[in-house]
Amino acid sequence: MLYNEFQGMKLSALGMGNMRLPVTDGNDGKIDVKTAEEMIGYAMESGVNYYDTAYGYHNGESERVVGEILKKYPRDSFFLATKFPGYDLNNMPKVKEIFEEQLKKCQVDYFDFYLFHNVCEMNVDAYLDPKYGIYDYLMEQKKNGRIRHLGFSTHGNLDCMKKFLDAYGENMEFCQIELNYFDYKFQNAEGKVELLNSRNIPIWVMEPVRGGQLATLDSEFEARLKEARPDENVPAWAFRFLQTLPGVTMILSGMSNMQQIRDNIATFAEKKPLNEKETELILSVADDMIARTTVPCTGCHYCVSHCPQGLDIPFLLKLYNEAVVAGSGDFIAPMGLSSIAADKQPECCVACHSCEKVCPQTIRIPDSLHRFAEKLGRA
Repeated sequence: MLYNEFQGMKLSALGMGNMRLPVTDGNDGKIDVKTAEEMIGYAMESGVNYYDTAYGYHNGESERVVGEILKKYPRDSFFLATKFPGYDLNNMPKVKEIFEEQLKKCQVDYFDFYLFHNVCEMNVDAYLDPKYGIYDYLMEQKKNGRIRHLGFSTHGNLDCMKKFLDAYGENMEFCQIELNYFDYKFQNAEGKVELLNSRNIPIWVMEPVRGGQLATLDSEFEARLKEARPDENVPAWAFRFLQTLPGVTMILSGMSNMQQIRDNIATFAEKKPLNEKETELILSVADDMIARTTVPCTGCHYCVSHCPQGLDIPFLLKLYNEAVVAGSGDFIAPMGLSSIAADKQPECCVACHSCEKVCPQTIRIPDSLHRFAEKLGRA
């Protein structure tokens, strides 16, 4: 197992995410505890020492199950991370209540790593609002030793990240972002990496294989990768790309079965970052994957000035692309839509086609917005 330095500690380069544990009867709230215990046991034996969970994972059961399994090991043999669930605005006034509940569920006296969960456009103002006292309370717990290291995770855009960091960045020790070769340009993860490196904030990676989407590729794309590295499997390419990027300290993978955990641990037995030519290759594969499924909006905003409804069309098309790519697992599009007014939603397009007349990419914008509304069940 590879290890990375963090403030004098050695963290396994691969961390075990516990959002996609095996379940029974297809019920996300019913974790297959026996298999989960086998997986964590194998991870511990193989040198994985970082375990990530959260208040809402598996309908609240992930913290409980992970805590029950890990209590069988010496407390200093693993690092445990969880998060304050600000993705639900109803939780904002409950930081003390929820934190105490999390300690009990996980059966620990302290958390090694604790995060503001999913800082985004929808909740950043609430996170920054002093009336909820979230930052002050978590800093107090850090002072008391009940939080060893404080950070945040985010699916928000670059401006949202900057807003949060301008307020709290001085005390953010790490940041967890969605980072993979597909999202490097698609979600501007490249810009997020540059921002965090410029502030000397270590990067924690979530969704390295985009919820499994990058674990298998179309035969055409797989053949291109095999030609460059015949002995490397497809998921390993995603991890090797991340090993190439500066600032990446922790790579979390939400593994769902023993085969996945065995394969990923084998990948992390050695560091084999991509060279310049291989990096260009994997990013070109991502470009071709994106071009196949998304509308080619460049965000020029010409359309906005011609829209009688005043819709932020580039933002809506960006969310539409995310919804198309993510499929049934999409949560970013609904999250983004929740941050804008009811009269600026995709179904508010009146199909006047004024936007199409000025679109350099000749996108059939009203059709795309209509499909978006249909996908949301609003058409």
